Amino acid sequence: MAVTSFFAVLLYPISMRGDDQKQSAMFSYLTLAQRIPADHPARQIRVLVDRGLARMDGELEKLYSDTGRPSIAPERLLRATLLMILFSIRSERQLMEQMNYNLLFRWFVGLEMDDAVWDVTVFTKNRERLIAGEVSQLLLQEVMLEARQHDLLSEEHFTVDGTLIQAWAAARSFQEKTDPPAPGAGSGHKGEVLLRDKVESTTDPDARLYKKAAADKSVPSYQGHALIENRNGLVVAAEATLAATVAEREAALRMLDRTVAPKDERNSERKMTLGADTQYQDEKFVQGLRDRGVAPHLSEYTQGGSNMGKNSLTDEERQDPRRTISQRKRKLIERVFGWSKLDRPLRQVKLRGLKRVDWFYRLTIVAHNLVRMRRLIPIESLAQ
Repeated sequence: MAVTSFFAVLLYPISMRGDDQKQSAMFSYLTLAQRIPADHPARQIRVLVDRGLARMDGELEKLYSDTGRPSIAPERLLRATLLMILFSIRSERQLMEQMNYNLLFRWFVGLEMDDAVWDVTVFTKNRERLIAGEVSQLLLQEVMLEARQHDLLSEEHFTVDGTLIQAWAAARSFQEKTDPPAPGAGSGHKGEVLLRDKVESTTDPDARLYKKAAADKSVPSYQGHALIENRNGLVVAAEATLAATVAEREAALRMLDRTVAPKDERNSERKMTLGADTQYQDEKFVQGLRDRGVAPHLSEYTQGGSNMGKNSLTDEERQDPRRTISQRKRKLIERVFGWSKLDRPLRQVKLRGLKRVDWFYRLTIVAHNLVRMRRLIPIESLAQ
């Protein structure tokens, strides 16, 4: 027994019970930045965000008047909204609550420990100015500039795809329209007028009843589109649209035009490619890629299927050895959508109206790129 007690003392040294002091200290000898671990991912992400915001200073200045009361700094608004996405915070009200006591959130946004947190309605109203100024698109461009400076982007090989974004509206809120589109002017194939063209939500008129597969249930939705480069899977262009059969193909051409240099200005040795699934097998879309000097590396309908006649690739395009590589790279874009919708606000966006949804969708894509880039850029370059 004595031997057992001896070893117990060695393993568990005798110590006095600590005092449960009730009085809190009035002063802190550590700064807010010192409380954030040096290797915390938020440190590297904030460096990337701050670099982009610094280059956007002139554009942000144009959104505000030279007179009047100072409002919330746009840089802080953007950092706070990015926090909602990065940490899966459900609402602005919950964000304000957590910023009241979460030191990491205060540091990331730029508030000191004693600074008052904004009222949630003031935060929401100030955000409307950033939505009107399309600031999320500017931030996406600046983040991509940072990626390009670190040689993270492929300038030749891309993948495109779309995803459904569930709208903040209920199916029972849809009522028949008083002025449905004329035959041939609907959102279906070749202008077919579908149910989603005949009804409209009373809570979110821009939302449409839509499904991507025949076996799925139609839900109030928007569509999110992304164009990624194939080297590291970073999104170089993104936008949200009304839900429609042709929306993915039309958005893909717009994103290419914003991202890729025109054919006559491009180096003739650069052979650009675009990978996509069978949803993009459309003669007009494929011709649009050819006109832009982009090789269509699209998945084809299998032989014997009912959609076999829709395949639009030539034998030369079908036999391009790079097409197999592009199809393997397609999974990178699914990771973007999976990350954005797994447990984040984009699973069902809590904003109404296409302009707001588009703004928030692009900001979600920015957050994805920031998380990806912090792993790709050497940590010494992101030290703060």
